[in-house]
Amino acid sequence: MTIKLISGALILFAAFMSIKHGWQGLTMKPNATGPEADLFGKLNLSHATLKVISILTLLSGILILIPQTFVAGNLLNAALIFFLMIMFFYVGEFKAALIEIPFLLIPLVLIYLKYPLG
Repeated sequence: MTIKLISGALILFAAFMSIKHGWQGLTMKPNATGPEADLFGKLNLSHATLKVISILTLLSGILILIPQTFVAGNLLNAALIFFLMIMFFYVGEFKAALIEIPFLLIPLVLIYLKYPLG
């Protein structure tokens, strides 16, 4: 029972964070300022690329909530986080890359724990 509660809480957290970050990325203006905009500006990704990443992040959050697409959503989420970590390392933003490690582990732990209501 406790594992199901932990799994359920992690699902809600992962889905919320994915949807939140995906929506923020979609609504971010091309010349936005702020910590997130500055950090993503250092990645030298085009505005269109950031929109695609945002859409995929939003999609992963939705897929995580559906039992039939739970694993696919978590794999997509992990792949996106891993991609961002690689990009952060590539541009020398080691602190930002290391901060992503727990967020990379969450989808992997969720896959291990399985969907709690299935």
